[in-house]
Amino acid sequence: MPANRAVVVDPEAPGRLVIQPVAEPVTDRGEALVRVRAISLNRGEVRRSGMAAAGWRPGWDLAGLIERPAADGSGPRAGARVVGLLPEGAWAERVAVPTHALAELPDTVTFSQAATFPVAGLTALHGLGKGGLLLGRRVLVTGATGGVGDFAVQLARRAGAHVTASARRADQAPALRQLGAHEVVLGDDIPPSPSYDLIIESVGGRTLGTALAALERGGVCVTLGVSASAEVTFDTRAFFATGRATLYGFYLFTELGSEPASVGLRRLAELVAAGQIAPHISLERPWAEISQVAQDLMARRFPGKAVLTLD
Repeated sequence: MPANRAVVVDPEAPGRLVIQPVAEPVTDRGEALVRVRAISLNRGEVRRSGMAAAGWRPGWDLAGLIERPAADGSGPRAGARVVGLLPEGAWAERVAVPTHALAELPDTVTFSQAATFPVAGLTALHGLGKGGLLLGRRVLVTGATGGVGDFAVQLARRAGAHVTASARRADQAPALRQLGAHEVVLGDDIPPSPSYDLIIESVGGRTLGTALAALERGGVCVTLGVSASAEVTFDTRAFFATGRATLYGFYLFTELGSEPASVGLRRLAELVAAGQIAPHISLERPWAEISQVAQDLMARRFPGKAVLTLD
């Protein structure tokens, strides 16, 4: 068997990310060995790569084939096509993945599509769940051109919500309406009217600060990212006036403590297979281009998701 390779941090390399030989993964009884065929990038792991020590292995999202099933008999069979999630180290040729974080893929769902599901798709799915039944309710999605926002707009529309998408530029509006948004608001400020039952907020800074005043009485704002700024100033009186509104701090790996990733991954795969949602992949490249693609992601040179494929 050829040596295993993975993406690791090298502070001396351009972009700090290189592909190097690493140790073969050792599987526990409840873990399957997966041969990875596609990975996708998220701002969180790329941002951490910019600060991490040499040798750290980033990566959350993966899709591939079961090379060796879990010894305890759980999870997919050998040869099954799967999507999976790891807290780190997913960007490698072979990885050990707990079966509770794996879901088998329908034949019509590609590895590239599946690689977008774990962080972006599950974050949107669980974030929207904080709003309860969405049928007929007003939902705002900020940062709607990003990976999470893309899924959130589609899933909220499918759930029967009236969906408003927030974007920075007017030229992004047509694509967001095609995605399923009923309305689009532009700029960093969220107008206080109309009000929303649920806000999925990933921008931070001024956007989050103004969004809090746009909550309906008893509404929920789920904050799950800070792509603009982690520091937020808001009008407390306007927030008080919303009445029993909630600001919910969201972290995916904490949320998965109450429901295994496999459950949500299976739901997303079935929705894509049925044509009810579609991942937005802006960039698909060989994984040898990891450093450049990571830099382009952080510089916002493309919307949606970037997927890297392995031979």
